[in-house]
Amino acid sequence: MSKSIPLPAIALLLTGTLAACGGGDGETSALDAGTPALAIVGATVIDGSGAEPVSDATVVVRDGRIESVGASAEVEIPADAEVLDAAGKYVVPGLINAHGHVGATLGLESGHYSRANVLRHLQLYASYGVTTVVSLGGDEPAGVEVRDEQGTPGLDRARLFVAGAVVTGDTPGAALEMVNGNAAMGVDFIKIRVDDNLGATRKMTPDVYGAVIERAHELELPVAAHLFYLEDANGLLDAGVDFIVHSVRDQDVDDALAERLIEAGVCYSPTLTREVSTFVYESEPEFFADAFFLASAEPGVLEALRAPESMARYRESESAQRYKEALVQAQRNLGALSDAGVTIAMGTDTGPAARFQGYFEHMELALMAESGMSPMQILVASTGDAARCAGLEGVGTIATGNWADLILLSADPLEGVENLRAIESVWIAGNEVPSVSG
Repeated sequence: MSKSIPLPAIALLLTGTLAACGGGDGETSALDAGTPALAIVGATVIDGSGAEPVSDATVVVRDGRIESVGASAEVEIPADAEVLDAAGKYVVPGLINAHGHVGATLGLESGHYSRANVLRHLQLYASYGVTTVVSLGGDEPAGVEVRDEQGTPGLDRARLFVAGAVVTGDTPGAALEMVNGNAAMGVDFIKIRVDDNLGATRKMTPDVYGAVIERAHELELPVAAHLFYLEDANGLLDAGVDFIVHSVRDQDVDDALAERLIEAGVCYSPTLTREVSTFVYESEPEFFADAFFLASAEPGVLEALRAPESMARYRESESAQRYKEALVQAQRNLGALSDAGVTIAMGTDTGPAARFQGYFEHMELALMAESGMSPMQILVASTGDAARCAGLEGVGTIATGNWADLILLSADPLEGVENLRAIESVWIAGNEVPSVSG
């Protein structure tokens, strides 16, 4: 079997893509160059690396990137800088969703993939402080084009990385045809689905996913795997998978799995809100009255989900009730793996119908807290570690040279992840974008 690509190697593999994104066209680069600096002064900076916060700090941004950051007494503010007084505020990196989906859903319908819809979803994510999205499936050429345009100081929506079509197939040959097609389209990842939908469908077999992982690594593409069962987590690790992007939900994880994940450098993305979405509409959810949610909710979608016949379908669904139980298992396993030192990457599987982009990421943070993770652990899992797990460079931490993808908050997120809803402003490449307020 092939070996897993180490995370630092994944970052190097994606450097070509990021460099391509960074170039842009000559005209755009010329227009963006030489802009005045922005200095965010006086805030407490929590940089996404797990380091101690820096109070009364200054972040200097120029041409979309962080020019300098540190204690205000040690950072020189350029003479041409626009100064933003952020005393009493908090600056954190923009959130990274390590497992989302972009571009296909309109209202409660799928099948609407388009450039306009991709951009609409990325603007929605950004409004909630999610400044980078790893889209793990359903991506089409228009999404690749959008990704290729994002390495510019003029960026005003969330960044996007793509996996193309989710690789399926009953034989190695069928699956490899999909891998090669995705690679030809220019994807950043290969996504496979190793799940039987609670026994309702046939699961990808080890000979098939082994062949996929081997071929993807030949193409220098990391492989992310959808799974449900502990047995499959171990089989995928045997085959050299790079990233596990759903929780183990059939039984308690053991110390052996944690040790294997750590040794292989494989991250774990729990996607707890995916389970929530399968059953929560059996009655009217409490969040339907949450102003933070309603800031972006479509009235027609809410009306449809409130319909008695819709709620009845959720209540009467056997799978919905089983996924409700699976959420409890997933949270218990997240707590155990986090405690054991496994690297966690925040992911939600948002994008399909009724998995609300932006808002569900904040719900995910709350569920991670319920699972036993501390506010600092959750913030790092949603920023620096999410970037590292996905092999992304230039995002995830507030560091010199990185893109200035930032959230300015009015409350301390280390006192509770609910304070990540206290959004004063969102900045992508140093550009303020429209945001919701908690």
